[in-house]
Amino acid sequence: MRALCVTPERTLSVRDVPEPSDPPPEHLVLRVEACAINPGDKFFLSAPPLPLRAVPRSKHDVWGASGAGVVVAVGAGVPSDWLGRRVAVYRSLWPSEHTVGTWSTLAQMPMRCCALIPEGLDARDYCGSLVNVMTAYAFAKQAIADGHHGVVVTAGTSATGIALVGVARALGVPAVAVARDEAGRRKLRELGAEESVAQSDAGFDAAVADAVERHHATAIFDGVGGALLTRMVPQLAQGSTVYSYGYLGGHHVPVQLPTTLLTTKRLTLRGFANFASPTVRDPQQLDAALVHIGELLRWPHFKTPLGRTFSFTQIDDAMATLGNGEGKPVLVPG
Repeated sequence: MRALCVTPERTLSVRDVPEPSDPPPEHLVLRVEACAINPGDKFFLSAPPLPLRAVPRSKHDVWGASGAGVVVAVGAGVPSDWLGRRVAVYRSLWPSEHTVGTWSTLAQMPMRCCALIPEGLDARDYCGSLVNVMTAYAFAKQAIADGHHGVVVTAGTSATGIALVGVARALGVPAVAVARDEAGRRKLRELGAEESVAQSDAGFDAAVADAVERHHATAIFDGVGGALLTRMVPQLAQGSTVYSYGYLGGHHVPVQLPTTLLTTKRLTLRGFANFASPTVRDPQQLDAALVHIGELLRWPHFKTPLGRTFSFTQIDDAMATLGNGEGKPVLVPG
């Protein structure tokens, strides 16, 4: 079968590799229909080698973590009624030596990397969603476990930010979502955000301070960092924790704050990664999360923002469109 494989030089090459056909226990094989390219794909290809848990290995070096397709074979322990069902996948959720990445005609992975797509929905609409939804879901559960009663989403109109607006609503957690401008704020309102604020608003600082107090929003899900977080820190409520998971404001842009705020506001700054969360690390919690996420996929918050479609041989062109505002580029086998 045709697949996109990563070379030792961290480039991608179209190759013919053996088809998976007889999945081991608790694994499945799916016929891939579409794979959205996520920013993480570009990051991991350009980053130094990372630990196995961060980038699970794939047989034949087939790349791809996200995708969606039809289940065509199941191993022992996978319900037989999964055969013929469409699934959204995030193959990095559960490492396995038997994994074959999604950028291929057929992919193989543990069922713990998959969420069933409700009948009647188009698989392509969820071919890049599960990474965003699981990150948002695992964070919301972490925030609740840490004793927070409301959340702030700095990258409110990003795919993960929108997913968190939906997850927070489903879990009954108030969310304050930050948009860049009024258009983004309107979008968040349409999605039912509990509260939204726009950076372009002249009263942004006061609006943030007011919203976090009213909603007891002390868990900050920060995908921006840099100048935005620097601006927002003085407006945060006492006892807030900033969970950093992304760097849309620039990888090398520093966050600056008076150190007195760490004590007067009792602030905590920490990183967040879904792989390190109890939701993903504990198999029972992960199973429950995937079932719940599957039930939520009908909500508009969890659709993949789709860009142009490319074949495997057009991978360089596809990568070049990533992050240009068109939506996530989509790979289809062929």
